[in-house]
Amino acid sequence: MRTLKVWSLVLVCLAARPLIADAQQPDGKAPPPPQLENLEEGEEAPAITIRKPEGGSRSEEKRAPGGKVTEIKVSSGGSTYYLKPNDQAGSAAPGDIQGSMMRAAQWEILTFDLGRPEQSQPVEDAEGPAPLPPGATEPPDRQKK
Repeated sequence: MRTLKVWSLVLVCLAARPLIADAQQPDGKAPPPPQLENLEEGEEAPAITIRKPEGGSRSEEKRAPGGKVTEIKVSSGGSTYYLKPNDQAGSAAPGDIQGSMMRAAQWEILTFDLGRPEQSQPVEDAEGPAPLPPGATEPPDRQKK
């Protein structure tokens, strides 16, 4: 009984094979492709002009005594950013999360000059002291003599 099922399955597959092969072949010729048209370029200048930045970018490298790059400062236009290598932690292998060599750029937002003392400018009152609110008494240092 078991061999009968196998032989009947083989016969069904062999009988269906020509039907599947005929379904894949096209009946006739395919229609010809459409005619291509030659496009002429316009005589007008392009609407968009790409220009290189005038100042360009400037980069400075800082190196350790062994020659390893420790920091790269890139100045481009009005912005400045720093690129620093990501040192591998402990026994991290390259390709591990801890051993990734990629590190995000650090942008310079604001700078402060803490070395110079601030030069205070004297405040000049154009009208003199401010008037007192109603019902207030003058302090002793502002009383008229």
